Amino acid sequence: MVAGRRVSPIDGLNLNRTFPGDPLGTTTQQIAAFVNDVLFPMGDVFVDLHSGGSSLDIIPSAVIEPGKTPQQHEANVNAALAFGAPVTVVIDNRGDPRTATASAALAGMTAIGTEMAGAGTVSIDALALCRRGVRNVLAHVGVLPGETVVAPEAPSRLYELTGKAHLIAEDDGVFEPIHKLGTEVRAGELAGRIHFLTQPGRTPIELHYRADGIVYGRRQPGRVRPGNCCLVVASPYERKPA
Repeated sequence: MVAGRRVSPIDGLNLNRTFPGDPLGTTTQQIAAFVNDVLFPMGDVFVDLHSGGSSLDIIPSAVIEPGKTPQQHEANVNAALAFGAPVTVVIDNRGDPRTATASAALAGMTAIGTEMAGAGTVSIDALALCRRGVRNVLAHVGVLPGETVVAPEAPSRLYELTGKAHLIAEDDGVFEPIHKLGTEVRAGELAGRIHFLTQPGRTPIELHYRADGIVYGRRQPGRVRPGNCCLVVASPYERKPA
C-alpha cells in the first residue's frame, strides 16, 4: 500500500494472482497460503473489497464470482445483490483460479467481490457504499440483525464481462475516450482515439467497442502503451434459475 503498486515491492507478486499460495514460497505466496489454508476453512462468506487501482476508473459495483455449482452460484448472486450497489457484474476473470474470490469459491464459501472506483483515489461515495454494503451482506447471512439493512434507492442492474468486454491499446500514445462511465454503447461504435504527441501529423488510431452494454471501466491516466486496457464494457446479464 505504501509503495502504491499492485505488486509487492518485496517479491514482485500480486497477492490477488497468487492463490492458493505456497507456505514455503515468497512472502506474498505465504500470505495467500495462510488466507487459503487457515482462514478460508474458518468462514462461510468471503467479501473482497477491490478497486481499479491507479490504472482504471470503474463504476462502483458489486461483483459476482461464478459459483462452482448452480446452488453456490445462486448464493453468490443473492449475496452480491444484498450488497446493494447500483450495478452488479458477473466477472470470471477468464476462469483464472488464482484470485482470492475464485479460491474462496473453490473452498465452498459464498464469495463476492467489489470494484470500488479507482484512478488511484479514495472515492467518498464508493467508501460509503462499501460500509453500507458490508453491513447489508452481514445481515443477509445472519451475522447482523435484519433491521440493520439499508435498502438501495433502486434495484441493482445486472451485467457481465464477456470475452469482448475489454479494449486493449496496441499503440503507444494518449487515449482520448468518447463516453462517460455508465453510457450505453453498441458494438462497432467509436469508443475513443489514441493520439501521438511526438508525431502530431499522424492520424489518430480509432478504437471501436466490441460489445453492447455500458462503459464500465475507463483508462486512468490517458497515457497508454501496447497491452494497456483502455475501456471495459459490461453487457446485460440474464439471471438463470438455480
